[in-house]
Amino acid sequence: MSTTPQEPSESFWLPLFVIVTGAFAAILSSSSVNVAIPKLMAIFGVSSNDVQWVLTGYMLSSAIVIPLSGYLGDRFGNKKVFIYSLGLFTLGSVFCSFAWSNQSLIVFRVLQGLGGGIIMPISMAIIYRIVPLNQIGLALGVWGMAAIMGPAIGPTLGGYILEHFNWRLLFLINIPVGLLGIFLSIFLLKETPVKEQTKFDSWGFLLSTLGCFALLLALSQGSKEGWSSYYIVMLFLISFFALLLFVLHELSCEEPLLDLRLLKNSTFSISVLVGGLINIGLFGGVFLTPLFTQNLMNMSAYDTGLLLLPASLVTGLMMPISGVLFDKFGAKMISFVGLTILAVGTLEMQHLTADTGKMELIIILSIRSFGMGLAMMPISTAGMNVVAKQLVGQASALSNVIRQIFASFGIAVLTTIMQNRQIFHTARLSDGISSFAPGVALHLKQLQVALINSVGSESASGVALSYVWGVLQKQALVFAIDDTFFISALFIFVAIPLVFFIKEKNPLDKRKAASQEG
Repeated sequence: MSTTPQEPSESFWLPLFVIVTGAFAAILSSSSVNVAIPKLMAIFGVSSNDVQWVLTGYMLSSAIVIPLSGYLGDRFGNKKVFIYSLGLFTLGSVFCSFAWSNQSLIVFRVLQGLGGGIIMPISMAIIYRIVPLNQIGLALGVWGMAAIMGPAIGPTLGGYILEHFNWRLLFLINIPVGLLGIFLSIFLLKETPVKEQTKFDSWGFLLSTLGCFALLLALSQGSKEGWSSYYIVMLFLISFFALLLFVLHELSCEEPLLDLRLLKNSTFSISVLVGGLINIGLFGGVFLTPLFTQNLMNMSAYDTGLLLLPASLVTGLMMPISGVLFDKFGAKMISFVGLTILAVGTLEMQHLTADTGKMELIIILSIRSFGMGLAMMPISTAGMNVVAKQLVGQASALSNVIRQIFASFGIAVLTTIMQNRQIFHTARLSDGISSFAPGVALHLKQLQVALINSVGSESASGVALSYVWGVLQKQALVFAIDDTFFISALFIFVAIPLVFFIKEKNPLDKRKAASQEG
């Protein structure tokens, strides 16, 4: 060993603050850029398909480096890897702020994603090195606030910056945070054990990169290109065979890039599976709610962010509370209660209408977020607690890869369901409306009379029909989003019984183990 490991102690709060700061910066940047897509289209004069690569490029680059985090942490030390990944993310932010075209911004976002993708898994590995076992739930609850608060604050902050300042500030705000994180990490973090003889699994890296890249690209582009298109089908075939070869190789490799043998532990596997299902519900809400508020309630991105903020604050506050409860009582009952609340709250979202009030929506979202904050961290922590300390880096990388795939899968599936259901409801509503029906004919006539003064008698009929068609499309979108929320809730309901298969140590045993470590 070339360095002295940092042992768990009572003074982990300052190092934890440093780690949370870095994680929050990476997630905040990813979510705040989402609201800038229309602005970037106008500035660079590109189509929505071209500018979407600003988001897709970051997602793909961050996903393909996650499997590397376990190896890099073992070979060079978690502290060093955290500092360099935060530095690369900050450097990418600098370049993004000076982008002169859509193509240059995409390249710099890829660079930013290479650093941002490693920050989350490596930060979790550090936490397990510096926090006593009997306080790990509380620590991960505080760390988990970054994962929840980032996507919530991002759209609000991004919308405010776009309304009052230059779009480049979306990236410039990462620079002081990144530099502060690097500076504090140098002085407050201690290095973890280094395995100097660790071999790099080059075949594992190539196969995982090819498989994850093709799979995530297919999931992100499927709705646009068509799921049966040659392009998407070929991506799925490439990802299937690449990941199949990756699994076979990793199981036969002495020093694998990702130790898939960890999945033999039922508790770890269940925690990853349940966490993935929760991710579908989480990202379903993050994706569907802005669509509802902006397209049906005519709210701006900034106002939508403000509406989502209370629910995110609830989740953020519940994270450390659920961590404390986990340290005292374990994961099963806390997760069961949290998942039940989350599932019922998500199911309630299927009753939204175009006339739903803002306060009603805030209350439903907050109840849903209460359950999410109660369930997420105990499930994740229970799975990581059964992993040997020297394998925590590998376990963190593996769980983050799987959850990233679940999140992308969830968004792809829910997007497709929503689009198909909108087509279905549009056709169904159209069948029920005929211009020869007495009620419809009367309303059309009244609209034409009202429009004659403003558009003229010749155009009044066409404008009236366009108005009726717009109302029909709006109602079809309401029904489609409601149906998609129902499907999103089903994924969470499936996860509820799985928590009872989690095997965990008695909280008293964890305290004894922690005291022996000390």
